Amino acid sequence: MNKLPQITLAFWIMKICATTLGETAGDLLSMTLDIGYAVSSLLLISVFLVTLLAQLFSKKYHPALYWLVILSTSTAGTTMSDFMDRTLGLGYATGSVILIVALALIFAFWHYSEKSLSVTQVQTFKGELFYWFAILISNTLGTALGDFLADDSGLGFAGGAALIGGALAVVVLARYLTNISSILLFWIAFVLTRPFGATLGDVLTKSHEKGGLDFGTVGSSAVLAAVLVGLILITTLVRNRAASAARLA
Repeated sequence: MNKLPQITLAFWIMKICATTLGETAGDLLSMTLDIGYAVSSLLLISVFLVTLLAQLFSKKYHPALYWLVILSTSTAGTTMSDFMDRTLGLGYATGSVILIVALALIFAFWHYSEKSLSVTQVQTFKGELFYWFAILISNTLGTALGDFLADDSGLGFAGGAALIGGALAVVVLARYLTNISSILLFWIAFVLTRPFGATLGDVLTKSHEKGGLDFGTVGSSAVLAAVLVGLILITTLVRNRAASAARLA
């Protein structure tokens, strides 16, 4: 029943790549193509639900499907956050607080129901639902936090990315130098990689005048998609070779 990947360095590289792509692709729909936040949110949430259903009813771990769901939560999270913060006028700070409360409630119900927040041994259908909705809300929260750091905090895009990068470095050190729960550190890192991806996406797409590299949403999305697909293929090949070697041993 367990259909989740191993938590390795490659996992985190792909996670950052996917969440950054989610930021640029979400902006591509809502802003560059001028579809709007509300329509983009409905469209991307629909994509998320379709990919999620495919993941839930699959019988084993499929890397491409798993990362497609991760990507769909990232793109849906981007437009959902923008809809809350901009279209509804809640602002980045208020939107972030609402999402933090929502994520805390998901974790509370998940732990109460499953007695665990494990991300390597999710064995039940209900536990998998909690897992994916926690990811969706964490990615939405990450977008709001990233935008808050970039716009309202005065740090700018690069400053926000540097701050989140520093926080991630602290989490890595805590993983190897302390006895803090690895599950707790995973979820902290998972939440933090979303605003890191959001601010990194802004650095890639925004104009030079706004502190970005001015690659645009189309160019940035294409490059990130190519990198993510390449990493999925490489990790899948390595995994298949290891499985074949284990069977022959």
